[in-house]
Amino acid sequence: MSLPIVAIIGRPNVGKSTVANRLAGDNDAIVHDEAGVTRDRTYRPAFWQDRDYIVVDTGGLVFDDDTEFLPLIREQALAALAEASAAIFVVDGQAGLTTGDQEIAEWLRQHPIPVVLAVNKCESPQQGLVQASEFWSLGLGEPFPMSGIHGNGTGELLEKLVTYLPSVDEIEETPEIKVAIVGRPNVGKSSLLNALTGENRSIVSPISGTTRDAIDSVVERNGTTYRLIDTAGIRRKKNVEYGSEFFGINRAFKAIRRADVVLLVIDVLDGVTDQDQKLAGRIAEEGRACVVIANKWDAVEKDSYTIYEHQANITTRLSFVEWAEVIFTSALTGQRVDKILGLVNTAAEEHKRRVSTAVINEVLEEAISWHSPTVSRQGRQGKIYYGTQVSTQPPSIVLFVNDPQRFNDNYRRYIEKQFRQQLGFKGSPIKLMWRGKKVREMEGMQNRSNRATRV
Repeated sequence: MSLPIVAIIGRPNVGKSTVANRLAGDNDAIVHDEAGVTRDRTYRPAFWQDRDYIVVDTGGLVFDDDTEFLPLIREQALAALAEASAAIFVVDGQAGLTTGDQEIAEWLRQHPIPVVLAVNKCESPQQGLVQASEFWSLGLGEPFPMSGIHGNGTGELLEKLVTYLPSVDEIEETPEIKVAIVGRPNVGKSSLLNALTGENRSIVSPISGTTRDAIDSVVERNGTTYRLIDTAGIRRKKNVEYGSEFFGINRAFKAIRRADVVLLVIDVLDGVTDQDQKLAGRIAEEGRACVVIANKWDAVEKDSYTIYEHQANITTRLSFVEWAEVIFTSALTGQRVDKILGLVNTAAEEHKRRVSTAVINEVLEEAISWHSPTVSRQGRQGKIYYGTQVSTQPPSIVLFVNDPQRFNDNYRRYIEKQFRQQLGFKGSPIKLMWRGKKVREMEGMQNRSNRATRV
């Protein structure tokens, strides 16, 4: 069952994102003292009493200016209205009624949708009624004085809002795969999101830094639900000034952390940059599954060897995620975009896959038979007693050994390679934990295991 959607509409810098954060009960929308920080439309769950709904934050509406992103922001706001059950029109109680407010009110009257008028920045409940009074002239019903920062007046606003929302007695939760789309600025992340969703959810511009929030879009393909999260382009820290871009990058890192699968988008014309490598390291560090999207493939001059050369270079340069599938796409033309979600499915399945202890130890036994641990100068050799998987997402395997220090990095990489060759885990990191166990402890564990088997 789909939740009803509530669109938040208003001029720039009236506090729409602050109101959205208040309704959603979090701070995911970027709030900064700069007009135009929110450009795309962002979706987040919210509830009031017995009603669940989705709140959609939109960019600031300006009708008498067609420069920069303003026409595209209007398109995004219109798209939000088209799918909404109700709208919250946010105005600034401290600034008072403006011509811009009147233009938006007239625009809203052209759309058959219930509107609740929120007079924001009314920090004083006593003065709020006075500040809100002049907004009666907009002809949109009762203006509700409120403060997105402090929360006063929010209850009265929501009491009115829920009268316009369809009753939802029982919401059936749909399992979904969370997919974060990350990369440097202007590599085609928003174009890719639009290609995957089949609509213009994100503003696409040749100007770097168009996307500032982490934007959620939910799509369904072949019975599987995906939550696609477009993120701000991530530049090197020294190039990022404090402000909206700083907040956007933090949102992108949070998106990686909450994703099941990360699409790492690189510009195939630029090749793998140092920043791409750092992003790959971040994905591996967070233990997320990954698919590498080599975008702008349509612009590459090719022969029969080109794709193999690029594949080898990407795998070598992105060694942190060498286990990830690489796909060459063009978000602009749609080339191979339809294959991405299939790779996402595989990576997500491998990420939550569990392997039995018996199978893990069969792999270990064969690996050791081909290449036993090296003997130290002191004549001491490492010994692997057994292994078992202890968790998923990422798959984590504990190896019980006599002394972890007797296994060098080369041998540890060899064991991981054997697990990958024998068990797969394509698209997912695996975590090996080497734990020391004394011989007496191992004998005790073995005896307990034997007794349990006889019972």
